[in-house]
Amino acid sequence: MLPVVFRNNKKKLIAVFVLVCLLLMAWMLIGKKLYEAQVRMSPEAIAADFSKQDDSAVDIPGFTEVEPRPYNPLKNVYWGDTHVHTAESFDSTLFGSKTTVEEAYRFAKGEAIPSPGGELMQLSRPIDFVAITDHSESFALTSRCDSTDLNIIEKVTCHVMGTPNVLGFFLLRGLAVADGQQIGSTVPAGEYQPMSRIHPSYDSFPVCKYGNASSEDCYQASNSPWARYKKLADQYNEPGVLTTFAGYEYSPVMEAGGSEHRNVLFNGENLPEHALSSFDIGSALELWRGLEDTCYGECDYITIPHNMNKGWGIYYSPWALDGTPYAAVDWKLRNKREPIAEMYQVKGSSECALGLGATDEECGFSQVLDPCQEGETSGCAFKTSFVRQGFKVGLELEQELGFNPLKFGMIGSTDTHNGNTGDTEEWDFPGKVGALTSPAIRRFAAKEGAKAYQSILKFHTSGGLAAVWAEENTRDSIFSAMKRKEVYATSGTRITVRMFAGWEFDESIKGANDPVQVATQGGVPMGGELTSASSNTESPTFFVWAGADTLSAPLQRIQMVKGWIDEQGETHEQVQDIVCSDGLEVDPITMRCPDNGASVNVSSCSIETEKGAPELMAAWKDPEFDRRQAAFYYTRVLQNPTCRWSTYDAIRLGIAPSPEVPATIRERAWSSPIWVGPEK
Repeated sequence: MLPVVFRNNKKKLIAVFVLVCLLLMAWMLIGKKLYEAQVRMSPEAIAADFSKQDDSAVDIPGFTEVEPRPYNPLKNVYWGDTHVHTAESFDSTLFGSKTTVEEAYRFAKGEAIPSPGGELMQLSRPIDFVAITDHSESFALTSRCDSTDLNIIEKVTCHVMGTPNVLGFFLLRGLAVADGQQIGSTVPAGEYQPMSRIHPSYDSFPVCKYGNASSEDCYQASNSPWARYKKLADQYNEPGVLTTFAGYEYSPVMEAGGSEHRNVLFNGENLPEHALSSFDIGSALELWRGLEDTCYGECDYITIPHNMNKGWGIYYSPWALDGTPYAAVDWKLRNKREPIAEMYQVKGSSECALGLGATDEECGFSQVLDPCQEGETSGCAFKTSFVRQGFKVGLELEQELGFNPLKFGMIGSTDTHNGNTGDTEEWDFPGKVGALTSPAIRRFAAKEGAKAYQSILKFHTSGGLAAVWAEENTRDSIFSAMKRKEVYATSGTRITVRMFAGWEFDESIKGANDPVQVATQGGVPMGGELTSASSNTESPTFFVWAGADTLSAPLQRIQMVKGWIDEQGETHEQVQDIVCSDGLEVDPITMRCPDNGASVNVSSCSIETEKGAPELMAAWKDPEFDRRQAAFYYTRVLQNPTCRWSTYDAIRLGIAPSPEVPATIRERAWSSPIWVGPEK
């Protein structure tokens, strides 16, 4: 029989052995990956990768100052970005970004800053307005980490949050995913599967749970960074030069990288003391209700959804993220507070998708998600993930509710996490996620077995821009333009687009001395509504004018996208070209312009300027107009092809363009719709 001391020591030895084995297994499963990810983010690894590229091989324009424009009652176009992250967002920090809020504001005016991968970032021209929208969820966590009373668990958590490492991002993101379960029976493939979700709270994170902290402490801690944001927005606001809006991003997390995110932009005085986050509330419905309670009097706000393509169908479904069904009062609140949507950004296009009722080939532009198959509830393209379908859902809801709650305008933005506000030109794309996508060689990295929407090379774009038509570059004027939806989106270039519809002008408007004034007096602009009386037996005239970006390629065509609902309640859509460049005519059978033959030299990215047009103009009438039907119309303007960002990177790296993606891109602009409906 073994002595008692030996037996006790044996137990201790076994316990130690088991602990060592567990630690070794943890290291093999997690620690090694953490270490490898950490090494990749080291200055030495970044410098080694940066040495592989030659930025001088790419010929890019320098920075050009732009003179402020005077007040114009017929309105000027102003360029902006309403979706920008800095190092104040914990995911940006984990991606290696160090850009401050102040630097992001200065970048918008033309100051150059380095990317986390060492690449120089600078605009070709300043932008006119910006909203820095760091995640409101970050405010509490980062503020709490500045405390001096942290215990060991909190210190470790703060170290993970403050140390660039992509695995740290996935770890923290996993803590923020809402717990959920299916509601009722399954729905057909491609329709949003409603889920009952419980949102995470502050104490889901160690810095708000252990030691001296509590949920209430973290709630209060979040108010200090938000107060500083409001102060900085006022400090950098320069009417006529750079208009700045206080804002943040509300960022609830869904499974498989999905989201129901909204950017919140404020105007006026006495803004809320607290920035609502997904630790406070569980859905967009609660967001609007909370904002109604805290933004009143001289305070005004709008919300802007983004990445509808990755919302797994929730954005234009009748369900909120927590499983709450929309009531009529909820639709009215959404209609009031969500006048625009971020239709294009670095994570692709949310206009439409092939295979989901779309009728035109351009729905494949910047779209890599495949239509959902039976049983898929994420990672695929849903009907109600795209704005064109959202417009059609609005027509259906109008018959049910008596009003259309989905009359919204379209803008673009970046969703950059590098602080490089409005930096959307293909030749200056340093990626969006810090040192994970910078320098250039890292943008070509491919994860084995990853889907296309998980690939930087295949999925990411250089980002979009928001364009607004406003009388002057001030908060009130630009905010009013967004509220009335007189806005449009571009895929990054600065194509100018105006669109009007009216009964009081016709084809002769194209020969007028000031067609915009004629259209303004006789119609409504993009974002507007036009009523069709019983006397209106013919279509209104749609006047569209587009001008090319002088630093990009000439224009190729203007397309009209129409959607309508018939007497049986069925929705339809049709897309046709309405004007071509180079004297070409629209084919009456295909309703498309012939290709104008414009080409690109992908070895240098030089373009052919003899083809295409500096401007295009059309006065179009719908040959199938029916005054009894509610319909929407919006224009899509396509320019000649130019090099995609990946081709510019190939030149920098001295390699051939990747065969996995197109070498060129046809940049474009999308107007907000004009709704035409029968007289009620």
